[in-house]
Amino acid sequence: MPTRKLVRIENDELIVAVSKEGGHIAEIVEKKSGVNPLWMPPWPSMEPSVYSAAMHPEYGSNSESKLLAGILGHNLCLDIFGPPSESECAAGVTVHGESSVMEYDIAVTGHRMIARAHLPLAQLDFERELELAPGGVVKIRETVLNLTAMDRPLAWTQHVTLGPPFLEPGVTTLKLSATRSKVYETNLSDAQPYQPGAEFTWPHGPAKDGSIIDMSVQSAAPKSAGMTAHLVDLPHEHGSFEAYHAPSRVAFGYRWKRADFPWICLWEENRSRVFPPWNGKAITRGIEFGVSPFAEPRRAMIARGSLFGVPAFRWLGAKESVTVHYSAYARRVD
Repeated sequence: MPTRKLVRIENDELIVAVSKEGGHIAEIVEKKSGVNPLWMPPWPSMEPSVYSAAMHPEYGSNSESKLLAGILGHNLCLDIFGPPSESECAAGVTVHGESSVMEYDIAVTGHRMIARAHLPLAQLDFERELELAPGGVVKIRETVLNLTAMDRPLAWTQHVTLGPPFLEPGVTTLKLSATRSKVYETNLSDAQPYQPGAEFTWPHGPAKDGSIIDMSVQSAAPKSAGMTAHLVDLPHEHGSFEAYHAPSRVAFGYRWKRADFPWICLWEENRSRVFPPWNGKAITRGIEFGVSPFAEPRRAMIARGSLFGVPAFRWLGAKESVTVHYSAYARRVD
């Protein structure tokens, strides 16, 4: 782990680390194996408060650069999920919103941690509680308070990103509580194998060449990229995913209420981006569950409105506070 300001809680089964700046859940270490399934980028990690576009060109020169300079593991996307507009960027909004770059006030009591942040640009207050429970489980509660006197459309996504060594090409498998799916309408790169805009049933991804890709296994292609939306199964009260790495025998997953987060957005970036800071080195898979099907600008999210008859964002009323509960786990299995 890079030299960052991290706060940890620990029991006999797990070590959980959260970054003071960005509020990222940087580690969920399964102690028997020592495996942290979450992604640590292959470039040096720094505090967002230290980042300067002029002084740190190695992170690129766009609205994503400040986030990428300090991103770790599971980052929160609030109150946008995707890039800001030109005017938002000029006003200081970064990709996925300021929740990923703000400083958090973190307090620990035993196996319990509470992280709080004020988001001045979005005019939101955010609180996250993490509590370790038996069975390799982390119970998580989040509360968002709208400080404005206006009802507002809200993006709110848990950007959980897996990385090596847990994420191994051709080896790591993924289960989703989803069937109805769609590929993002825009072709992200030549390395994207999926047919833009195609609808399909998980895990049978439609390829540009007419073949079918088994999306339940991490891609073993030299380069790959893509973004797909998956609707959490309608009959079920909960959504979930589980990733499994057979060599370490570690299973890692999350579980949440479908009413809170009806969408799973899968994002992959595997050695296809050759510009800074990616430089063709990153192996990642994001399993991003939230209120929106795709990572896209605010205006595009609102214009989309819905997908498969399910809203693409949620409303947060004037001065309203909303709380959600979900959990993560990491454990060795036979």
